[in-house]
Amino acid sequence: MNFDYNTTRSDLILAEYGRNVQNMVKYIIDLPTKEERNKYAQAVIDLMGFLNPHLRDVADFKHKLWDHLHIISDFKIDVDSPYPKPNPEAAQFKPAHIGYPQQKIRYKHYGKTVEKLIEKTMEEENPERKSAMVQGIANFMKMAYVQWNKDNVSDEVIFKNLRELSGGNLELDENVNLQKVEFRPQVNRPNNNNRGRNNNNKGRQNNNNGGRQQRNNNPKQRH
Repeated sequence: MNFDYNTTRSDLILAEYGRNVQNMVKYIIDLPTKEERNKYAQAVIDLMGFLNPHLRDVADFKHKLWDHLHIISDFKIDVDSPYPKPNPEAAQFKPAHIGYPQQKIRYKHYGKTVEKLIEKTMEEENPERKSAMVQGIANFMKMAYVQWNKDNVSDEVIFKNLRELSGGNLELDENVNLQKVEFRPQVNRPNNNNRGRNNNNKGRQNNNNGGRQQRNNNPKQRH
């Protein structure tokens, strides 16, 4: 007995359409007349659209399906497509790797965004706007510190870190008070429904016990 395993089958070109669609396209390629190929190709296009309804939100929905039909056939299918046949080289094109950022973050609990905000603030020329931006950054740093360390932090620590990150260019007056931030651990509340169920069960047990006692007393009264 011969078994058909995936390891012995040909590779799926577009796995989202499945092997059955790929076998249908392979069958269409071998049809003798172009009229038959056009007829069955249109049926396969309708099936591909039904199997992947999310493509309907894509611009040029039908164009995308016909391109996929050519790709599944390895660009060997000869049909009258309403759209130009895609280029095999363009279909196999892969974009260049974006790469990972190599910049080091001095204080990870503040993140890279704070460093960018500090750089932007140092470029500000308006004194009043610059002072408001510095205070906003300091409040954000305090919130980020508490979220990371889950402990209260003094304003002096935030002022010190702000000076270090800005190279001494940004400072706040000592009389400035930052917003109060506290870490509050999550408290699991008991389920009230369980309480009601437990009480009901207790009531049922008491009723059952009471009924049993009365039943036990009845034979004594008879004797």
